[in-house]
Amino acid sequence: MNDVTAKIREMRIVPVVAIENADDANSLGDALILGGLPGAEITFRTDAALNAITILAKRTDLLVGAGTVLKVDQAKAAVEHGAKYIVSPGINPRVVDYCVKNNIPIMPGVCTPTDIETALDFGLDIVKFFPAEAFGGLKTLQAISAPYKMMYFLPTGGINQKNLLDYLAFSKVWACGGSWMVKSDLIASGRFDEITRLTREAVELAAQAKLSR
Repeated sequence: MNDVTAKIREMRIVPVVAIENADDANSLGDALILGGLPGAEITFRTDAALNAITILAKRTDLLVGAGTVLKVDQAKAAVEHGAKYIVSPGINPRVVDYCVKNNIPIMPGVCTPTDIETALDFGLDIVKFFPAEAFGGLKTLQAISAPYKMMYFLPTGGINQKNLLDYLAFSKVWACGGSWMVKSDLIASGRFDEITRLTREAVELAAQAKLSR
């Protein structure tokens, strides 16, 4: 654990953002802060990602990370533009190796015991379980995590208001990634009040789950 992952643990929820227009970045940041969630994972699913990271990273009230990082060049660019951590959908050894060697927190995606053991070989102790619901949800996570007492997980993919508490109640879950409070259409249409409302609801829901570590 480090300062970044400790902050993620404290938040319990990581908003997973696909933003189409970087001009919306600060308004999004304001909405998240008002909702009580001081962080965001900006995914490389849009061309605006890097500019959005640059804008949000200038703020002192948000922990900004980069998601959907598929290549080393993306990881380098994200960190150079202010991202504090890296998240990827799979476990690309080149990306993980670069991050580990440069002391950049990374949570690569895993969905099998083999993936988990690869992460362990890199010295990681927190990984992303993705796509969580499509791979069997909490039951699958409980099963594949059982042999690995030293590993914690960031379930992402299909997490929402209905299953968030179930995931957070599991002792191996570090935090959950979710996009339901920051959907792209809400951002694009300027519905930042709605983002704040959904974020506040999510924070209040997460507060019901007691930290197990």
